[in-house]
Amino acid sequence: MTDDHSPFSPAYRWMTVGLVGYITLIAFETISVATAMPTAVRDLDGLRWYGWAFTGFMIANVVAMVLSGLWSDRLGPRRSLLGGLAFFIAGLIASGTANTMLQFVGGRVSQGFGAGLAVVGLYVAIGDIYPDRLRPKVFAYISAAWVLPAMIGPFIAGALAEHGSWRLVFLGLLPVLLLLTGAIWQVVKSSRVVPDPPPARYGRLVYGVAAGIGLALVQAGLEQFGEGVRPLPVASVLGGIALLTFSLRSLWPAGTTRLRQGIPAAVMARGLMAGAFFGMESLLPLTLSEVHGFSPTLSGLPLLVGAVAWSTGSAIQGRTDVPRWRLVRVGGSFVAAGALAMPLVVWVPGGAWLAYPIWMLAGAGMGLALSSISVLLLDLSPVADRGRNSSAMQLSEAVTNSLTIGIGGALVAASVSGVLSFRSAVTIHDLLLAVLGLVVAFGAVRLNAPRPAESIEGAR
Repeated sequence: MTDDHSPFSPAYRWMTVGLVGYITLIAFETISVATAMPTAVRDLDGLRWYGWAFTGFMIANVVAMVLSGLWSDRLGPRRSLLGGLAFFIAGLIASGTANTMLQFVGGRVSQGFGAGLAVVGLYVAIGDIYPDRLRPKVFAYISAAWVLPAMIGPFIAGALAEHGSWRLVFLGLLPVLLLLTGAIWQVVKSSRVVPDPPPARYGRLVYGVAAGIGLALVQAGLEQFGEGVRPLPVASVLGGIALLTFSLRSLWPAGTTRLRQGIPAAVMARGLMAGAFFGMESLLPLTLSEVHGFSPTLSGLPLLVGAVAWSTGSAIQGRTDVPRWRLVRVGGSFVAAGALAMPLVVWVPGGAWLAYPIWMLAGAGMGLALSSISVLLLDLSPVADRGRNSSAMQLSEAVTNSLTIGIGGALVAASVSGVLSFRSAVTIHDLLLAVLGLVVAFGAVRLNAPRPAESIEGAR
């Protein structure tokens, strides 16, 4: 395939449209559904099962990431891409036509499974389809495909639920998917097929299920900490951590938690960056509302600024020749600085305006770092291991996001019960998250590793 200068050059145009469109729809459904969920649950009289609509999605998503890694390495990413599309469409139909909460939750499980299969398969397909020099630009577009739904998705979903029907949040994506079918097929057709696949070994799926259950237990326990430290929530958190420890040792590359040079450091850096950023994001609108009296619309404006900065940072990394590990170091430093500065928004009188430059800095850091980590992971991975390593990277992000957001929620719940003030809860959380960014900043040099010969040869 001709090594053209742009992912939208004739040789790659429709494949890029398929990739970006596929990710955009998955991102919209993943991010925006929370806005419509309360209306859907009330309509289906299923408030007691509200949490399962999220938990079911998460567990299925984690299991599918592991399965997609296995499939992609053994057969190439085609099965993951097509299977992910099928499960995602089936889930949209099931939730959008649900008359019972059981059907609705089943649809959410199918959506989570489809999204997990597809996202890992798409990352592997990028490594198969695009040469080295285009991958940074492709990941810049992929980053924008996640950021745009974060900017406008909740507003669209809320408007549909309020003025139309919550069912449109699910069923409304089907016509768009049909329009993108041809472009998505170009991605499937152009991705690698393994002519003589090794025997199937699905033992790692057990660890994927254990990781999903472990995350659910940790989240369930942390949610109850606001009612006091009681035996059952503590047992839930400890049991979940034990399951995660047991499973991640087999799902992550050896040395991941020690940031061992190369792929383990990339997997861990991705999780730490995402956990720090999204942990802060989970409490920022609430802080502006509780401390400064902002309306819901005004509380969300800094997130819009951060999303634009993220896209800008990602675009810059796609056009620069600076070594990727240095971009990760800068990105980690920006996120750490943002977390260290965030308490100013909490404690300084009239300091709400500081949220805008602080969140812009953190968003730019994410744009520089996350796309660079994705590029490095593909560069450092032998072709036969891209599925496994992409799966590990996505799993790292899912685990740290869940933990940092859950810890933030537990601290806020503790402030409601009077254990500490709201300002103190947010400050403690931000300082903990700053540590994650600093670990990435100081450990980024471990991403500077030699590429395997097979990866270099396959990129030419």
